Amino acid sequence: MKVVKLDDIIGSDQHIDGGNWESRRLILKKDGMGYSVHDTVIKAGTETHIWYKNHLESVYCIEGEGEVETVKDGKIWPIKANELYALDEHDEHYLRANKGVDMRMVCVFNPAITGREVHDEDGAYKLVDDE
Repeated sequence: MKVVKLDDIIGSDQHIDGGNWESRRLILKKDGMGYSVHDTVIKAGTETHIWYKNHLESVYCIEGEGEVETVKDGKIWPIKANELYALDEHDEHYLRANKGVDMRMVCVFNPAITGREVHDEDGAYKLVDDE
């Protein structure tokens, strides 16, 4: 059994500031669950290009609202609290948080990340070896 407290993650090496977003990484590859879980804040009024070529991601919005625009078709998906979107095709997309309020998301990645990843020039996380 493992219990993780967000307060213990904030300010630690598992709290990553990505500029437009902050990722508080709760469960990582080293935890052996086969996936990772992140509490992520998307800052109000920002747009972030993301393309997880190496990972699948499910995102559950628990606060705020914004939108996801999928690059392949230009479709815009409004997102608000209590809604989940799944990037089940490694979808290249733009994530935008509406002005005035941050979005807070619970993100699940498969495969699990190690915790050291940041977005590369394509908006992806590279696969990182634990060694």
